[in-house]
Amino acid sequence: MRQYVHPRFSALALSIAGALSLGQVHASGFQLKENSVKSMGAAFAGAGVRTDDSSVVVNNPATMARFEGTSFQVDATVIDLSYQFKGSGTDALGRPLVGGDGGDAGDIAAVPAVSMIHKADNDLAFGIMISAPFGLKTEYDSGWSGRYFGQKSEVEIVDLTLAAAIDIVPNRFSVGAGVIYSRADVTLSRGIDFGTLLFSNASTRPLPFARPQAADGIAEVQGDNTGYGWLVGANFSPTDKLAIGLSYRSEIDYELSGNADWTVPGNVAAVFAASPATRNLFRDGAITAKLTTPSVTSVDVRYAFTDRFAMMASWSETGWSSLREVRIDFANPDPESIEPFEWRDTQFVSLGAELKLNERFTLRAGLAFDETPTHIETRTPRMPDDDRIWYSVGGTWNASDALEINFGYTRIEVDSAPLDLDAGGSRLAGSFDGHADLYGVSAQYRF
Repeated sequence: MRQYVHPRFSALALSIAGALSLGQVHASGFQLKENSVKSMGAAFAGAGVRTDDSSVVVNNPATMARFEGTSFQVDATVIDLSYQFKGSGTDALGRPLVGGDGGDAGDIAAVPAVSMIHKADNDLAFGIMISAPFGLKTEYDSGWSGRYFGQKSEVEIVDLTLAAAIDIVPNRFSVGAGVIYSRADVTLSRGIDFGTLLFSNASTRPLPFARPQAADGIAEVQGDNTGYGWLVGANFSPTDKLAIGLSYRSEIDYELSGNADWTVPGNVAAVFAASPATRNLFRDGAITAKLTTPSVTSVDVRYAFTDRFAMMASWSETGWSSLREVRIDFANPDPESIEPFEWRDTQFVSLGAELKLNERFTLRAGLAFDETPTHIETRTPRMPDDDRIWYSVGGTWNASDALEINFGYTRIEVDSAPLDLDAGGSRLAGSFDGHADLYGVSAQYRF
């Protein structure tokens, strides 16, 4: 029986690998840009050259050298994500996959960020920031037709960034650099079609529950790890009106380790326990998996036409091609699994404007285009991602000379994402329609 079990009973490997192709509909891949409500109001156009936004600690540390005194900032963005599947599936016998369409797989999640910058008298500036550059929270209805391809995914990646900057030419050219301490935590689950696994073995095929969809189980895994990265930046202002910024964030490698929790039907467990070759399969145990978050290269430009009106633009490239495969190792005798992804690098382009109404109020707006790293050959229910357009508005209220309150709203419309998957004898085909609404508020206090 072992010769039949091992090739197909690497379902946990497929589960983990599928979950590591994580995705949110509001940013490229599973990237989160929401580290600044002020910048979100202009679709993050010019985010790296803002001299009034402490999030430049991570968006371009060189810009910290243009600050004065000490600035403390708290940002909170609520993401209301929605996407639904339209399609159908078949099992290994060609019969329809039972279950619904999964409902609204999106969720409401909050993304906080905290940053502080201190500018010393010797042209040096120092900054610290806590932010979430990548993340995911999605869940389908229990028993949906695509349960074998993904059920629940929850990912949290939180960075602590320490950065420094210096003005090489006062108010004209500055450079900065920082180090990143990052924590990744992944929890995910999916359905396992044990009936199909038993049906594939001639010796167990006569069993009444050895039929596709007749003996469903669940695999849930959790893993976490820490990683380290770095970032560098430069800010060039040839005139008082023009600012140009360039920044680079490195890849970060994680060696996720944790546990697998199996829910196996009793009749199926009895079959596995009866053979020495399979009795140790599908047992709770330890797992490890490698994950690399991509590098990000950004160029930001801001031009002040007058004291009250400015326009901004940004271009960034996210190096998703670093996610070529996910390799999973099991403490139990399940074989190592290597899942190819072949993701592509993506580009994000945005254009924004800002109008200062008076000394108390400023309005801003922006438009952006964001590419997806996936294509139909690599798209899964965990990554129902496609190209998207951002529409953003926001504003600032200067409550006092020291305190400002910012607000922002973004609507993200996503192209319909086609999907056609085969795994373990099951096939799922259709498309995903989705959108996201982002609501943000922040406060900055200057000492």
